[in-house]
Amino acid sequence: MKLTHRTVLIVGGTSGIGLELAHRFAKDGNTVVVGGRRPEPQDGLQSVRLDVTDPTSVLRARDEVLAAHPDLDVVVTMSGVLLTEDLRDPAHITDAENMVATNLLGTIRTIDAFTPHLIGRGAGTIITVSSGIGFLPFPLMATYGATKAAVHSYTESLRAHLAGTGVEVAELVPPAVATPAMAKLNPAAVPIDEYLDEVMELLAVEPTTPEIIVEAALPLRWAERDGTYAELLERRSAPLNNLPGR
Repeated sequence: MKLTHRTVLIVGGTSGIGLELAHRFAKDGNTVVVGGRRPEPQDGLQSVRLDVTDPTSVLRARDEVLAAHPDLDVVVTMSGVLLTEDLRDPAHITDAENMVATNLLGTIRTIDAFTPHLIGRGAGTIITVSSGIGFLPFPLMATYGATKAAVHSYTESLRAHLAGTGVEVAELVPPAVATPAMAKLNPAAVPIDEYLDEVMELLAVEPTTPEIIVEAALPLRWAERDGTYAELLERRSAPLNNLPGR
């Protein structure tokens, strides 16, 4: 995709990968707006208050962004909640519902809000964000992985629905990236600058690649094809032994 002179909204862009991606787009000469529940001023970025679990908030933010930026042509659905779960404890349902509401329904709600605008322009890009965990589960993060698998499937269908409209659909498939939260969970997480260097290279390909998958995520994306799925899943199940009562 063209990476300059775009107007980009990154929903969930006020922290973590989303914020760093926003800075990359801004550095390349794009107008960037970040959306989040508690947006704070960021150098070179505009912000909008947006809670993807609240339909009214999403529509209000859409109207605010489009009033200020009628040329909006890139929407990135970055909002996500990652929580670990013990599936033997029924109390995990509260966290599961939170993740479904944010990661899956929040993605759909955001896309629904901005798709008519992009179709009306006859051009634009929607970038969803799934995860390597959506292709190869990490059982300690069961619902998170399930929501990301659903985002992948939804993205495939969205691409088919928007064929011929001029709106392209790409899916960002991160591995474990060393944001402050993930660095504590996974010491082997990819440094965020290294990750985004590769992402921006892949995004620059024209026509836009349907799946933006960095080198570290390829073993997860293709584990089933490569015959490594069972072995890797067993290895990724080991942390369950540290849960209470195991």
